[in-house]
Amino acid sequence: MVTFGERLREERERLGLSQTQFGELAQVTKKSQMLYESDQRSPKADYLTSVANAGIDVQYVLTGQRGLGAGSPGDGVGVEPFGDHVGQFAAVAMYDIEAAAGDGRSLEQEQIETTLYFPAEQLEAQGLDPAQVVGVKVRGDSMDGTLADGDWVLVDRSRREPKPEGVFLLLVHGERRIKRVQRVAGGAWLLISDNDHYQPEMIKPEDMKDVEILGRCEIRIGRIS
Repeated sequence: MVTFGERLREERERLGLSQTQFGELAQVTKKSQMLYESDQRSPKADYLTSVANAGIDVQYVLTGQRGLGAGSPGDGVGVEPFGDHVGQFAAVAMYDIEAAAGDGRSLEQEQIETTLYFPAEQLEAQGLDPAQVVGVKVRGDSMDGTLADGDWVLVDRSRREPKPEGVFLLLVHGERRIKRVQRVAGGAWLLISDNDHYQPEMIKPEDMKDVEILGRCEIRIGRIS
C-alpha cells in the first residue's frame, strides 16, 4: 500500500525539486521534509497550504486519489469551489474581489486565485460550516484599522443578515465591497468604513434592491505590521 510519505515524495519529484528546495517552498527544513516523506511525522495545515500553492496535488497526497484537473499553483483548477474536504482538511476557495467581474455573478463563477486548506474541526470550532466558507482578498484602505489592503478574510456565506451587526462582504450596485453594516431607524442600513477618512453611506429602504449581503467576514489572515 502506497503511504502518505511516498505520495508526497512522488509529487515533489514530479516538480523536479530536491528535498531542500521543496522544504524552502513550504518553509520547513530538509530534515522535516525527510521525516514527512518517511512517514515518521505528519505535517500541519500550513505546510499543506504552502505545497498546494506550489503545485502539489494535496488531495492525491492525502487520499491517493487525484484531484480533478490538478494543475499549477493559483490557476483555480483542481478543487471544487465550496465544501471540498480532503481527509480532515477543508479546501477553501480564495478570490480577489477586485479581479471579480462585479456584474452580480455568484462567486462560484469567478476565477479562484488560490485554495487554502484548513482543518475542518478548527473551522467548526469557530462556528463555521466549512462548506459555507470562502476567502476574499481585501482591496484598498477603507477598512484600515480592521482589515488592511492585501489581507485575506474568511467569509461565512450562510450569514446574510446584518444580525448581529458586523463586517460583511456586500454586493452594492454590482460592485463587491467589504463594509461594516449598521441598521438605523426606519429600516435603513449604514455602510461604514473603519477608516475615518471615508464617510458612511446610507442605504435607504427603497434602495435595498441594489444591495445584497454575500456573507459575514469572520476571520482575518494577514501580516503583522
